[in-house]
Amino acid sequence: MILVSSCLLGINCKYSGGNNYQEKILKLVKEGKAIFACPEQLGGLTTPRLPAEIVYKDNKRYVIDKNGKDVTEKFERGAREVLKILKEMNITKVIFKSQSPSCGCGLIYDGTFTNKLIKGNGITTQLLIDNGIEVITELDI
Repeated sequence: MILVSSCLLGINCKYSGGNNYQEKILKLVKEGKAIFACPEQLGGLTTPRLPAEIVYKDNKRYVIDKNGKDVTEKFERGAREVLKILKEMNITKVIFKSQSPSCGCGLIYDGTFTNKLIKGNGITTQLLIDNGIEVITELDI
């Protein structure tokens, strides 16, 4: 069993109110091989919501929305909830949405809201990697 990002199934949980539908991901769920969750919604963020990106200040990581509001706590809460689900269900692999401030793996936006990518992981992805969970994105399958 694996866990996948809800938006990849066509669930409208993306910040814009839309989704990132991937037929191959939906097939995994239909075959009973995957469950799904949205870390941002689990953290208490609404849909739609302002876009948010990770910024680094004074050697600390923050998630800031486009209006400058610090939403780090909600991103961290969602990450902890996903980790709890994975541990309870003994799941060791996830497929997440690339470049997301929660789910991005390897590349994330740089915090300037200019569509510039930098090396890094989203909040949930980093927590999962730190706990031995394998994280890939829809681009890897």
